[in-house]
Amino acid sequence: MLLPLLFLFAAAGLTDASIQFPITENTQVDTSLCPITYFGQEYTTIYINFTGEHMFVCFNGYYHPESNGDCIKAPNTESKTYFELNTEDYSFLNSVTFDVKDSINTITNDATCYLRFDHPTTFGLIAMGSQSVLWWYNPPQIIASVLVNGDVVENVPGSENWVYSDTSGCRISGFGVKPGTTRQSLDNCTSLICSNTSVSSTSSCLVKGLCTVTGPTVIDFRGQMNSVSDRCEYTLLQDQSAGFSLKANFLERRRRDVSFVDSVTLDFSQGADIQLLQGHRVLVGGSPVTLSGSVQTFNGVGLSKDQTGVTANISLNGSPVSVFFDGTTAQTYIDVPVSHTFTGLCADSSSSSSSRLSSDSSCQEQYKDPADDTINPTTVIEQCNILKSAPFSSCNAVVDPESYIIACRNTLNKYPAVDGLRCQFLKAYAKACQKSQSTVQNWWTAAKCHHPEPICQDKCSDHEFCGDIHGNTDCRCRAIYASQYTEQNRLGGPTVCKDNTASLTLVGCLLKENGIDYNHLHLNDKTCTGVMDPESHMLKFSFSSDSCGTEVTTNNSQVIFTNAVVTRNSSSDLITRQDKVFIEFSCSHPAPELQNVAFKIIDNSVEVVLQSGEWHYSLTMKAYSDAAQTQLLGPNSDVRLNQKIWIVLETNGLDEEVVSVVTDSCWATSGNSPSSSPRYDLITDGCANAEDGTVQVMGNGQGTSNSFSFNMFEFSGKEPSEVYLHCQLQLVVKKNNSFPLPGCLGVSPPLSWSGWGSSGPARRRRSLRYRRGAPALISMVWTP
Repeated sequence: MLLPLLFLFAAAGLTDASIQFPITENTQVDTSLCPITYFGQEYTTIYINFTGEHMFVCFNGYYHPESNGDCIKAPNTESKTYFELNTEDYSFLNSVTFDVKDSINTITNDATCYLRFDHPTTFGLIAMGSQSVLWWYNPPQIIASVLVNGDVVENVPGSENWVYSDTSGCRISGFGVKPGTTRQSLDNCTSLICSNTSVSSTSSCLVKGLCTVTGPTVIDFRGQMNSVSDRCEYTLLQDQSAGFSLKANFLERRRRDVSFVDSVTLDFSQGADIQLLQGHRVLVGGSPVTLSGSVQTFNGVGLSKDQTGVTANISLNGSPVSVFFDGTTAQTYIDVPVSHTFTGLCADSSSSSSSRLSSDSSCQEQYKDPADDTINPTTVIEQCNILKSAPFSSCNAVVDPESYIIACRNTLNKYPAVDGLRCQFLKAYAKACQKSQSTVQNWWTAAKCHHPEPICQDKCSDHEFCGDIHGNTDCRCRAIYASQYTEQNRLGGPTVCKDNTASLTLVGCLLKENGIDYNHLHLNDKTCTGVMDPESHMLKFSFSSDSCGTEVTTNNSQVIFTNAVVTRNSSSDLITRQDKVFIEFSCSHPAPELQNVAFKIIDNSVEVVLQSGEWHYSLTMKAYSDAAQTQLLGPNSDVRLNQKIWIVLETNGLDEEVVSVVTDSCWATSGNSPSSSPRYDLITDGCANAEDGTVQVMGNGQGTSNSFSFNMFEFSGKEPSEVYLHCQLQLVVKKNNSFPLPGCLGVSPPLSWSGWGSSGPARRRRSLRYRRGAPALISMVWTP
């Protein structure tokens, strides 16, 4: 068996391209540089395969005889071709635009790029914005076939000249329709007209209508079908005269590139809105209500709930409207004429652009997940075609199953048949039959489906949906939300460090999907367990610097606080069914070394804010003229030579039970650079300069605050003189209930400080001001 090749060409900033290569086997090609709109659907990938007699270029998967593919079929007995994607041949594009418009009066756009296939037959697809054209150049006896959902829309014979065929068109009841074509609805009451790429309609009689929205597919009142490809909110039905709108919100589940109807809202211009949510939950005016099998009336709306879902009955201008929602399918039945007074996807499923309500464009972002190699197209056909077999066949004459079959195939060819998805389409059809007074008896037994389908007993959060987890029905993570963690192989995080505490948040649905019971998790200290938020289903672990078995370590630059989330390990347990879990997380304080400590003067004090990860602590330095530290020195204080100055260093945000601050060294220079000269040392290795009897350091390393004093001086021979003082500090971790202190304990351990400079005679009035120096410096300068 040959494995299919995959060619990817999309690249950021690449707009003009000419790409060519031979194809001799099944090949998938990314054509997002040249997207093709084919009968109302835009495609950015093509699938080429050979069957011995023919070559197929398909848009929604490799061709299979029983598949419902959108394909171009061309004779090819050599099982090879030469492919080209071109966006830069402007001469050809301009020329072909003229030729196409001259040949096909329904084409109004200009050519932007093309896909070409050469040898042994020559043909191509020309992209023209929201339109496209098949370009065919072969002998007359060579015929190409245009297929939509597996059915032939047109056979295009060859010619001695180029032949063009409009492949824009529309889809009516799942069938491809050429522009300008008119078809009658199944009840012959409505004429459906394909005009270029949209469908318009005219009604000739009064009919009742049923609109089904299941998965990403909308089957409108006239049986016309279309799909929603994004995660936006849409109007399903609007009656402006009655002031009523029915809205549906679409969201992803296991895959980012497939959307499902997720909730339904009945919006009234007067009165409270009613929301039908997952898990058969209902909100009226934003508040939850409890329903039963009996009808309860809220603002004129009759609400009831049974095992299959929730039903809302309203009256529009005296005519009944029924809305049913079970979490996967929304069905609206109107017992009024389907006329022009209604708008929305249920009135016209092709009106997606005008029916989209979401103002946030992010909901329109498109994703491409890898193809699911567990999907078997033959199995999908068998699963969906059951709607033509007993017991469903008893209803086929009343409700045409074709749209439901196509919706089933389209979804299951991209999305795995999990979480009851296969049965979802069967249930939608059976419900449509029931509304048409043709009940399908015991269908769930014949189809091997659960009845009723299980729902999540707990409320799933906004980033979750109800699905299967290891054989149990529970809340799973939505794919887009989960990708921010799974792409980095994480279960949550990152660590949040603040005020000597740390926290780590794990995603509850990811834990479940990985078979981890959060009740079995704890920190190093088994008594420290996580707290599960009942609304968000996020599990939060927290610890402080001296609790829950936190380990404190140091290296040359940091003090690190580390803990871990681990699995409970009980020696009394003979067996365990829990995987081992070890998730380590930490916070750190940087030692305030010179290169990463920045000081600034704030009025009459100096403050430094030190940051380590997301833990912060501040260091404030103030100068006083008295030992009692009551006379604060300000910018205009009178400072004299040989006057004793007291410096107080206070910290905020450090845990004094765990760490202390030690001043390693302080020195003075006449320039603002710490490496400038001359240099005068005041504190070295945590100890005061023994040759300067005026320096006294108090409480160095004995806590998170300390002080020191010295007598004011100036550098000799410097006129005018400025004195800059620089300090380097460290954090010390407590060991054996005590802190390691400098060896000069008897000489009063030192700390951090600032300095002044002076010039001129003593007792002359001086001012204090800030001199901006290199980062990590504090400079309090005394000048004339």
